[in-house]
Amino acid sequence: MKKFSLSIAAAASLMALAACGNNDADNGAVNNAPANNGAANEATDNMNADNGADNMNEEPNNAGNDAAAEELSGSIAIDGSGTVYPLMARIAEEYMINEQQGVSVEVSRAGTSAGMQRFVNGETDLSNASREIRDEELEELEANGIESMELKVALDGLTLVTHPDNDWASEMTQEDIETLFVSGNFADNDEVMWSDVNPEWPEEQINFYGPNENHGTYEFFVDEIIEEQDLPSTINLQQEYSTLVELISEDENSLGFFGFGYYVNNSDRLQAVSVDFGEGPVEPSLDTIAEDGEYGPYTRPVFTNVSVTAANEKPEVMDFVTYVLSGAANEFAGETGFAPLPQEEQDEALEQLQSMQ
Repeated sequence: MKKFSLSIAAAASLMALAACGNNDADNGAVNNAPANNGAANEATDNMNADNGADNMNEEPNNAGNDAAAEELSGSIAIDGSGTVYPLMARIAEEYMINEQQGVSVEVSRAGTSAGMQRFVNGETDLSNASREIRDEELEELEANGIESMELKVALDGLTLVTHPDNDWASEMTQEDIETLFVSGNFADNDEVMWSDVNPEWPEEQINFYGPNENHGTYEFFVDEIIEEQDLPSTINLQQEYSTLVELISEDENSLGFFGFGYYVNNSDRLQAVSVDFGEGPVEPSLDTIAEDGEYGPYTRPVFTNVSVTAANEKPEVMDFVTYVLSGAANEFAGETGFAPLPQEEQDEALEQLQSMQ
């Protein structure tokens, strides 16, 4: 697996990660050693940490590792969701610089399902996911003698995007979207026209885009949004989120979906569709993304799964997870395109994890 390395000396470059625009959703990593080992390589997929989003937690993050904390060493391996990657990579960077310089945290982004397969095989300590863990994955973990715990880390808003010059479909109903993305609803060959949705829209074919089946976002969309029906046969599914951004931004007839962060960090190249869930159109934003909020139907929690077995064997794993839940996840959620969770929810999860030691 190709890895991107980011040294402690390059911490100042973190805020420019999104500008690179060439993240490979299945190959990227942050791999920091305690020594200064060179300049930062490109690490995130069009995800700009300095995106202007409000930081939802203004207080400095002490994250439970207050002064004179025990110095640790070792390594932590994390893989999984490309959607969750920018948040976890940002947390890992801060942890290695300001908390435990002797610990190397590698964050990769193979996709939720591919990362979970590594996790159930005992190859990683944590596995990021943009959907809930499956029963069969839990069964594999049990068979392999691995105890795990699923932790919510933030909230994401599934975002529909078009080309910025699209001035006709900036607002759509939930029914429009969920009908369009089901095979055969408009045409047997799935060559759907904008005018099929609204006769006042252009008689041009819609080009559908989305992440492929390696990604939890694909699974969430198919399982929850269109309720396990078939996507249009004409849809262009991609492994790399950077490729999706590029394709949609260059196609005036594009209609695609992915997590809010990939939109907000490319808002100069993409347009978000405001969705009418029955009470008027709602634009996805950090203010509207909430499980019981205006954008609730398209809001989902994102997770990291921690190997409790690894946390009990490696103190650096437990220390890192404590850091994540004690404020870091909420501190860096906003700047990486996520809405934070209530801190009391994070505190309860940490208490439960500590009780499993």
